Amino acid sequence: MAREYDLVILGGGTGGYVAAIRASQLGLKTAIVEKGKLGGTCLHRGCIPSKALLRSAEVYKTTKRGDEFGVVTSDVSLNFNRVQERKNGIVETLHKGVQHLMKQGKIDVFEGTGTILGPSIFSPMPGTISVELKTGEENEMLIPKNVIIATGSRPKSLPGLDIDGEFVLSSDEALELKKLPKSIVIVGGGVIGIEWASMLSDFGVDVTVIEYADRIVPTEDKDISKEIQRLMKKKGVNIVTGAKVLSETLQKENDMVTISAEWNGEKKEFTAEKLLVSVGRAANTENIGLQNTEIVVEKGFIQVNEYYQTKESHIYAIGDVIGGLQLAHVASHEGIVAVEHIAGKKPSPIDYTLISKCIYSNPEIASVGITEDEATQKGYNVKVGKFSFRAIGKALVYGEADGFVKIIADKNTNDVLGVHMIGPHVTDMISEAGLARVLDATPWEIAHTIHPHPTLSEAIGEAALAVDGKAIHG
Repeated sequence: MAREYDLVILGGGTGGYVAAIRASQLGLKTAIVEKGKLGGTCLHRGCIPSKALLRSAEVYKTTKRGDEFGVVTSDVSLNFNRVQERKNGIVETLHKGVQHLMKQGKIDVFEGTGTILGPSIFSPMPGTISVELKTGEENEMLIPKNVIIATGSRPKSLPGLDIDGEFVLSSDEALELKKLPKSIVIVGGGVIGIEWASMLSDFGVDVTVIEYADRIVPTEDKDISKEIQRLMKKKGVNIVTGAKVLSETLQKENDMVTISAEWNGEKKEFTAEKLLVSVGRAANTENIGLQNTEIVVEKGFIQVNEYYQTKESHIYAIGDVIGGLQLAHVASHEGIVAVEHIAGKKPSPIDYTLISKCIYSNPEIASVGITEDEATQKGYNVKVGKFSFRAIGKALVYGEADGFVKIIADKNTNDVLGVHMIGPHVTDMISEAGLARVLDATPWEIAHTIHPHPTLSEAIGEAALAVDGKAIHG
């Protein structure tokens, strides 16, 4: 049976379902094809479950420090089964919420695998979607005027480090651990690797991170990388940078896994109960029928224009499958722009330098705009303001005073170029900096926004003053 739609979306992750909701709001008859569960990686295997585990780790760590706050605790223990139950409960609650939103928007959801067909009896153009239903019933044929590909991504591995789910894990398998290992080696010190290193260390696991670059979280400002490395080491994480993992050395025996790496010109062995491979994510472009279209794929990612149109102008692609910033909130907004373009609303293209990025380690990291090195490389005459949380009363009250706020501005125009934070709850504070970037604000304007006392946000105001050497408490 063939069904006609204004829009069919392949993938019901954050980008896909948000695009569907916006399409419904604009009066487009819309369907989603999802082979797993609505919510996709972010809800089921990424953002939400990992942050639930991070929160449990934070509570466990804080509880063990109870005496510092005058709260006498004894025999503090961790029930990891309960931790996982809580995580699963949060995911299920949000999953039901997404299902409700689909019903509310009268969006049809097809549970199965969708394949884009070439020109056929259904349409002279590529784009008809054949859906192989989970139920095993006869394939559904969906005939859309437009298609959005939002098939997301999956964890990458390295040659020779095949994920076996027992000794060698990706973040997907790590989220389903039944019990915590006593030790783990994490290959990759990027965003995901450092979140896992922070979480597992706070849970009491012996953690080693091996990073190929000369610093962890290498896409962040150098000062941020330096500080998070110091603080990870402070909590007991062994950080090894500038190391090339020799995947052919992988050994599994006696319930342990061993890997070697080239480091400082020598071969160094690392042994632990588990190995977590965290080296980025690969786009899901296979087995969706791209070969039946003129869509261009380069370096594993679908190529699109500023409105997310592929070479087939009626087929769009958004989210992790197009590369760029592989973040849930980015995929959502790409989806909105794509749908509004389909609807003829003439949306403004996204300026990716205005998008905030967050790392949910303990302490947290957040940034928007360019780093100091990037600003210098682009030819800006920069001035920098930095302010430590150690001078912020609320941070001392909270018991988390490590970290700082750093603001980079253009000396010539006084515009804010980038804001970089590391410290308590900075992922909740970065939106002020994001708004400052959107409004092309100056440090003076940020500084003259009166920040309430006592709050952590005072560090932003002080850092803005510090750009011109006028910090009050620094």
